Amino acid sequence: MARTSASIKDVARAAGVSIGTVSNVLNRPDIVSPERRDRVLEAIRELGYVRNDAARQLKMGRSSTVGAIVLDMGNPFYAQLVAGIEAAAESSSLAVISGSSGNREQRERLYLSLFEEQRVRGILLASTGGASELIEAIRGRGTPVVLVERERDAAGGSSVSVDDFAGGEIAVRHLTSLGRSRIGVVASRQDLRQVAERIRGARSAAAAAGAELEVIDADALTVLAGRTAGESVVARSRAERPDALFCVNDLLAVGVLQAFAFRHQVAVPEEIALVGYDDIAFARSTVVPLTSVAQPADLMGRTALALLEEEIADASAPRRHVSFRPSLVERESTLG
Repeated sequence: MARTSASIKDVARAAGVSIGTVSNVLNRPDIVSPERRDRVLEAIRELGYVRNDAARQLKMGRSSTVGAIVLDMGNPFYAQLVAGIEAAAESSSLAVISGSSGNREQRERLYLSLFEEQRVRGILLASTGGASELIEAIRGRGTPVVLVERERDAAGGSSVSVDDFAGGEIAVRHLTSLGRSRIGVVASRQDLRQVAERIRGARSAAAAAGAELEVIDADALTVLAGRTAGESVVARSRAERPDALFCVNDLLAVGVLQAFAFRHQVAVPEEIALVGYDDIAFARSTVVPLTSVAQPADLMGRTALALLEEEIADASAPRRHVSFRPSLVERESTLG
């Protein structure tokens, strides 16, 4: 038979004290006499009592948990973002529960609703962009939401982002500075703001340099999709291939490298120079170390939590937007 959890009533009975005394030992031990406090603590140890913090927090109307929703936990960038949130939360004695929407609006809505039901202290959201009404409803019911990877929150809430337009410009400007004039942009999910802005920045830089630019569609933002896109490039004649590729994330770039280096022996960067985006840890240890546009994932996570705490501390405080500028990390995939 499964053992039932001991209740606060069981502890009070075993210690020979009132429920109020047990509550005081748990919450205000300094007002309880040492003798009674010792009896209660001994009963707690013997019975294996575990306090129900969720119920206590609901009663107090204040949780010590923050919810974080990201687009794809399989992408190391988002894992690092959540790590930054967790590090900052630990310093504030907060816990973080996280979920991945898988780039799906329906799943994002599910997590938003679940986190609100759990009465989290606040929500940090890297959004697909399709749940604006639900976000506003949650805010209206008293749970603050800070958007991550959004240039501005249309509803005026706080947000944290990186200038993805500038990131696309930086990548293609670097490639054209090397004399490359036929640029391919490997991308998927152009409906996502981040991807669309990176492509827009790439087009701007290509136009300024007088370079050709084409978008090469991938099935997803994954290594496997990048490999397939790389193979499609190799299937072209040499004269029809681009002489440089900008991938809108590092996972795609890693897949392209695999197609070039392991399957078809296309020389990088001699034949095709390659730039990724995010500068994940794996970028520096690929078969050809990857030049990448870096965005400060850890700092973005810490900043997002700081903005959330500002809002919790003063609901009437002005909302803020913090934008970071990406930077280029040059490695052998463009510099050989």
